[in-house]
Parts: sequence; C-alpha cells; structure tokens
Amino acid sequence: MKEKLVIYQVFTRLFGADSRHTVPWGSAQQNGCGKMADFTQKALGEIRDLGCTHIWYTGIIEHATQADYTEFGIPTDHPAVVKGRAGSPYAIKDYYDIDPDLATQVPMRMKEFQNLLRRTHKAGLKAIIDFVPNHVARQYHSDAKPDGVIDLGETDNRQVHFAPNNNFYYIPQQQLVPPQRCTPQPVEAKNRKRFAAQYVEYPAKVTGNDCFCATPSENDWYETVKLNYGVDYTNGHAQHFDPVPDTWVKMRDILLFWADKGVDAFRCDMAEMVPCAFWGWALPQVKEQYPHVEFIAEVYNPNEYRNYIHNGHFDYLYDKVGLYDTLRAVVNGHSAAAITHCWQSVDDISDHMLNFLENHDEQRIASPFFAGNAEKGRPALLVSALMRTSPMMVYFGQELGEPAADAEGFSGADGRTTIFDYWTVPTVSRWRNGGRFDGQQLTETEKALRQYYTTVLRLCNDEKAIREGAFFDVMYANYDNAMMNTHRQYAFLRKSDNELILVVANFDDRGAHTSVRIPAHAFEYFDIPTTKSTYIAKDLLTDKAEEVTLEPDGMVALTLPPFGGKVLKIRF
Repeated sequence: MKEKLVIYQVFTRLFGADSRHTVPWGSAQQNGCGKMADFTQKALGEIRDLGCTHIWYTGIIEHATQADYTEFGIPTDHPAVVKGRAGSPYAIKDYYDIDPDLATQVPMRMKEFQNLLRRTHKAGLKAIIDFVPNHVARQYHSDAKPDGVIDLGETDNRQVHFAPNNNFYYIPQQQLVPPQRCTPQPVEAKNRKRFAAQYVEYPAKVTGNDCFCATPSENDWYETVKLNYGVDYTNGHAQHFDPVPDTWVKMRDILLFWADKGVDAFRCDMAEMVPCAFWGWALPQVKEQYPHVEFIAEVYNPNEYRNYIHNGHFDYLYDKVGLYDTLRAVVNGHSAAAITHCWQSVDDISDHMLNFLENHDEQRIASPFFAGNAEKGRPALLVSALMRTSPMMVYFGQELGEPAADAEGFSGADGRTTIFDYWTVPTVSRWRNGGRFDGQQLTETEKALRQYYTTVLRLCNDEKAIREGAFFDVMYANYDNAMMNTHRQYAFLRKSDNELILVVANFDDRGAHTSVRIPAHAFEYFDIPTTKSTYIAKDLLTDKAEEVTLEPDGMVALTLPPFGGKVLKIRF
C-alpha cells in the first residue's frame, strides 16, 4: 500500500524536559535536559496513534555546546563561538557521534541511539535525522570517526582562500573576530577560564552563511564554518568538480555511516547552499546500498525546485515559500483564493513537496507573532494535510497549541521554541505527564485540539482518496457564487475508486451556511455518475451523516464551524 508521509518533528533535547522552574540562560543542571530514553515505547506509540508515519529527531548528532564533557574525553567549545548554553544543533562538532546531552550514560550514547532506532521501528515509525552539509562548528573535531577517516580540514592548505580539495575556505592573514554579545552568560566556576581566554582562529575560516569576512555579525551564522564543495566564490563561482572534491567523498561517507545504523531518512539542512551536482553524485550511491532511505531538502528558491528533484535526486522539498507562506497569510486575513496559485506553481512536482505549518525555524501558530490562537490553524491543517498526496509535517507541541511564550535565553521572546537553550516546552511536558503520556494535565482546549489533529492526520493514510487519490480544485467555479465566501473559504475534491471526498476549510472566525458549486468538469474528470443526485455523506471530522445533492454545476449546501471545516465522504 502506498503511504503518505506524516512526519512528527521533535526537538530531541526538549521532549523529555520537565522542569517547572526554568532559568533564562540556565544550564542543563538548572533547567534539565531531555534524553533519548524519554522516547519510551509508550511515547512512540502515542505519536504513531496521532497518525504519524515518521519521526524526525532534530539535534541528534553532536554539536558545539557550552556544557562540559571533558571527563568523557570530549573537547570543550569556546563560548564565543557557541549560541546559547546548549548550542545550536546545526553547528555540528562531530559528524560521527551522538550529542552527549541526549544520553543517560554518555559513554553509551551510540548504543542508546541504536536502541532508540529499535524502539522507533517497533512502534511502526521510521526515523529521520538531520544531515547538515553546508557548515560545521568552528571547532569541529571528530573523536568518534571510524578508523582511516581523515578529519575535515586536517589536510587543508590554510595559506590560500580556496583549493579544490580543501574542506574549508580561509581568509589568509586575518584572525577571526567573533561578535560580542551584550547578554550576560552565567558560567560555572570551573569554566570561567574558558570565557576569559580569547577565542583564536587564524587564519579565519569563512562563516557558514557565506559571510566571507573575518568579522561576522551577531546576525550571521558566526558559530559555523562553511564547507568547500569545489566552488571558488572569489573567482566567478568557478566549479572544480572533476576530479571529485575531497569534501564530496567525506560527506557521502557520513551519509553511508548513518544509513548503516538504520536511519530511514535524512532532512538535509540548507541543501540549496550545497551544489546540486554533489547531491546528484552522492544520493544515488547511498540509495544503491540503502534503497529505502529517503532525502528531504530544505530548499527555498522555487527556481531550483526541479533541479534538486530531477538532478539532485531528492525525494521531497520544503514547500515553505509557497503553501506555508500563503496559508500563514490566509490565517491572518488574506484571501483563501491565493491557495490555488500555490498548487498550480508546483503541480508537476506536487508529490515531492513537503507541507507544514510549524517547524523549528518558524513561529508557533499560537504565538502572537503568528496567529495568537492555535484554533486559527485548524482550517490551514485541513488544506495542508489533505490537499495532495505530498508529505505533511507537524512540530511537537503544535497539536497541543504550544505558544512558545518564553524568553529562554539566546532565543529571546520570538514566538519560536528555542533550539539554543535548555528549557521546558510546557504543553509537551503536561502531555507527557511524568512519562504516562496520557494528557491528563492538559486543558480541555488542548485535549480537543490534539484530538482534532489526530482525526485529520489519520485521514492521510486511512482514506485512500487522501493517501493516493486525485485532486480537483473547485474554486474557479465559485468566484461568482454569492453563497460562498471565497476569501475565507477554500474547497477541493479528492477521489479514488468509487469514493469522493469534498474538503471545505473555513478560515473565518464565524460559522457559515454556504453552498459550494461542483463544476461539470469535475464530473467528467473523475467519471462521477450522474444517474443519481442525492447521497448520504459522512463528515469524516465528526462521523456524522448528512444528505447532500451532487449534480454537475450544482450546489452542495454546508454548515461550517468557525476556524474549521468539513470533510464529506460520498460513495457512489
């Protein structure tokens, strides 16, 4: 059976954190830190029951941190090049190791990860981890690399800006000057010397976001170093891909290492900042050995979508600048009619587009920076999850209405759940309920929202018409329909075999009595019989039956709740 991917992204470090007395800029000892062990069989079963098929463990690989693990032979990181107390999970410190923060017993961290994979697969879920190919931590050093592996930068010629087989770019004869933060960072007494000593990097390496100067700003990815894939940025972006650059080989081998551990998929961070030629070379080699492994690309330039799918061999791409941005605007009052243009612009690659309403980079729906109310996300979920066969992703706590209301430390109050700090996500902590995962500490509103997400996400695979059926947008037939508010309502059809599903999303804060015109062309396109016009339809959101009239160019009368919709299933 074909499967529609439903991904549960979880920030691993925060999932099991339960402290009720968190301190901004606090250490793991002060604020607590979640572990891989917190993903018990019960926890994973509940995530599977939510309707998810995959779980993306964000922040698994070892990254730079202000935490001290020297007693376990792990070098310390200078705080001048670490964001937050916990550090960014996208400043990879060792591509071949698990982050020690996540282990119950640090020396056993890789075994604990492999146990996590086993529990994940036992729960019927597939495991996704990050692959961060564009940049690494400034003090990258692998102490867990397999025998025979040469570390990144170990054999670089540091006297030149660019060499085809260098792993990094350099700024010769200049020392790095990291930005100075104004926010005080509390320090344990034993670590004060690390803060007092100046961070020295000479010659300076180019910063991860293509900042080619030795003085990156606080808004740059100053804690990272850009990897060199054979593009000479100082010479008209000249490409040196033959012979294959050393970085290509090293990064392919890292993918093979994790695929061999049993990872099912990789979410590739900022994939478009890495030459598409690398992906076209590396991904087929990984898939040749591990055919089931899938790749998700973070690509934001629509002009590059087809390049990274067809030539880069990615399975899925983020649909951020299309559907996400559009739905966010619609939730905040813009016309729902704009949704049509989204699917039209990627119609030929729709199966490859990954839909979402939240992730670690974006602001929470319930935050005042987005909608200020999680209920407003309900109609957007209907569209994002049910419109096409493409994958759907939710971010942990989204299904509970998490508002990310705190100023945790480095992140500040920005409507996002921190990825830099040790903290507790209140709604997730209450849902966990001390490891019982019964949601008994949730409010009635939070329980109802989670049930709504469960209902919608389960439809993705329970209903064949949603999972693999055809799609038909009926909006063009309703712009002159006085009975439908096309600015606040969006309607489409899904069809498989003898089942038709009509989805109508209402983005308005008021309920509506509406009528949706079903164009004659939809009957022809789907081969819908016209010998009968009256059907008993079931609303898949409420399980209630209602009578509908289904005729070419006829109207289907509906009563829609505020911030909600209907999913009517008709058999003929």
